[in-house]
Amino acid sequence: MATTTSTPEAILDAVGGADNIIHFTHCATRLRFELKDASGIDKAAVEAIPGVMGAVPQSGDRYQIVIGGAVQSVYDEINNLPAMKSQGGSSGSGQSDADVKAAVRAKARGKNAYVDAFFEYLSDSFRPLLPVLLGASLIIAGEAIFEAFGLINTHAENADKPVTLLFVDAMFRSVFYFLPIMVAYNASKKLKIDPWVGTAIMAALLTPEYIFLSDKVLQKKGVIDCVHNATLDKDLCVAHVAGIPMQLNDYGGQVFVPLMMVAILALVYKGLVKIVPSNVQMVFVPFLSFVIMMPVTAFLIGPLGVWIGTGLGTALFWLNSHAPIIFAILIPMVYPFLVPLGLHWPLNALMLANIASEATHHTDFIQGPMGAWNFACFGATAAVLVWSIRDKDNEMRQTATGALFAGLLGGISEPSLYGIHLRFKRIYPFMLVGCAVGGLVEGIGSMLGGIDGVTTTTFAFTSLLTIPVFNPMWLYGIAVAAAFATSFFLIVTFGYRTKEERAEALAAAGTAKTGNATASAPAETSEAPKAAAAAAAPVEEGDRAAKAPTPKPALVPGAVTEIASPLKATTMDLDKVPDPVFSSGAVGQGVGLEPQGDIVVTAPADGTVVVAPSSGHAFGITLDSGVEILIHVGLDTVNLEGKGFDVKVSQGDHVSAGQELVRVDRSVIEQAGYPLTTPVLVTNTASFASVEVVGGDSVEPGEALIKVTAPEA
Repeated sequence: MATTTSTPEAILDAVGGADNIIHFTHCATRLRFELKDASGIDKAAVEAIPGVMGAVPQSGDRYQIVIGGAVQSVYDEINNLPAMKSQGGSSGSGQSDADVKAAVRAKARGKNAYVDAFFEYLSDSFRPLLPVLLGASLIIAGEAIFEAFGLINTHAENADKPVTLLFVDAMFRSVFYFLPIMVAYNASKKLKIDPWVGTAIMAALLTPEYIFLSDKVLQKKGVIDCVHNATLDKDLCVAHVAGIPMQLNDYGGQVFVPLMMVAILALVYKGLVKIVPSNVQMVFVPFLSFVIMMPVTAFLIGPLGVWIGTGLGTALFWLNSHAPIIFAILIPMVYPFLVPLGLHWPLNALMLANIASEATHHTDFIQGPMGAWNFACFGATAAVLVWSIRDKDNEMRQTATGALFAGLLGGISEPSLYGIHLRFKRIYPFMLVGCAVGGLVEGIGSMLGGIDGVTTTTFAFTSLLTIPVFNPMWLYGIAVAAAFATSFFLIVTFGYRTKEERAEALAAAGTAKTGNATASAPAETSEAPKAAAAAAAPVEEGDRAAKAPTPKPALVPGAVTEIASPLKATTMDLDKVPDPVFSSGAVGQGVGLEPQGDIVVTAPADGTVVVAPSSGHAFGITLDSGVEILIHVGLDTVNLEGKGFDVKVSQGDHVSAGQELVRVDRSVIEQAGYPLTTPVLVTNTASFASVEVVGGDSVEPGEALIKVTAPEA
């Protein structure tokens, strides 16, 4: 008997498999994919999949597949496929790394909401920047290799550097110098305020005009006062702006300042949204935010953030200088517990602060010991790979291979942690021994060499490719090799599974091999003959009539049903709606509405809410009459993640005609640049002989909008 492929499996195969997916989400009617390569997708083949209503290629490598009201269940089923689980590396849970981290944090910290929110804020402000930081660190590693061979001198003054080297420097310094702006953007998004407002406020402290305030020309004019600070070994200058003293700082590379600024900006911004009339918010909320927060940041938050970063860096610098062995062992020993909980972000911020601070001579001393942890982690992964090959465990071999390459070449530990290490309790003790050995080598080497540990002048992911950026390179290389070898040897020798776990895995692998031979054979139970007999038994016409369900009013043959408008709006033909999924009628026939005035969406008739995402951008309602409708408020508004949507109902609620579904802040959608066009569609169009628009050029809530006619027979 031939096996068949389910709809979720077919969709996953059609988009190139789990390996081809960068990001996957859904809205009220469609699956949304961001793919590595969408060029090979056969649109006709996708649309031929049962349950797929249409396929919509988009710009770049984005792709949408229209499912309709069942989108949530199809989305869940795709995520639960083995290929998606293994690709996500989340211990087979189907959760993202962020979900796993949040769960672990909640458990470890007793679900303290404030602590959890703090670390989520730090994490989400930095996490999107990891790719660009990694890319920049590899450029720096390339410079370090050339410098090791005496081909360039990266420590020369800019005036003495070749033009080519200056340009290469600009390629990576763009990331580190403008890091405060990037952090401000991410932090603003995390706190659900306009990210460009936070970006602009932080950028004000990096403009040529602000930098010129510290210029020697102004010092000679006596416009600014400068005093030498022995702790920082630099001149601290103060400008008198409108008679108020303002400490001047170089904010390039700072991270504490944007984090503090955006936290306060969020309170100001959300307060302004509440008091400024909605029809002028687009202009006056950003304006007032600038007027309030730019001076507050320049006079208070900026200097305070610099001092906090400098103080923490100086304290750790003292510890590293006076007790290098303790420091070198402490850092790699705590990292295996900080990373799974998301608590390593403050240390990452300190690394960046150290590089930006003159108090530490623009040098970081945390990343060197951190490398011992990373390579102990990668050594453990390599040992698991050896065991998986020995046991012929293909699934674990694939997981370990991907995690090992991500670690050794990218310096990324999460695939190893979430895909392997947190699943098997035997790994951590062996890995910690590797961490201790690597840290001990660095500490002893630092003492014997009379140096303040392994240092670097840039933020680098600790991978094989970035070894040259550490100083002394020979000591760092020996330490990470020792950490890797220790973890590797212990786990290869003693294993990463208990005897019971290994036996269970081997048994499962054996079952999988033999299972393919019988997968296509039909399973028989004692109930099968009964079911077959029941299916073959004749059914009397009277029984059929008695069991036939009574059709709902709109589905009675020949019935004509009118559907009311859910809001005040002007109407447009459906084919004019600027979204090919809706305008093509793939989801259903209907009409487009352009909301007028305040946007209050109401139920057009009595019915049950079957789709009501937390974003509030769309509602699917099965009316008591039997008509199934979709109201999609704006286009692409799912991207707002609920910002500006005050949702009044939940999935499963029974609503009455005229009952409010959602109130929408028009200015939020307009500021975000999304169309307000609201399609109202009959999603079970196929059940009717015709779906006609009967509303005029403009409609009021409750006025007739659409007429559906059931077929005669």
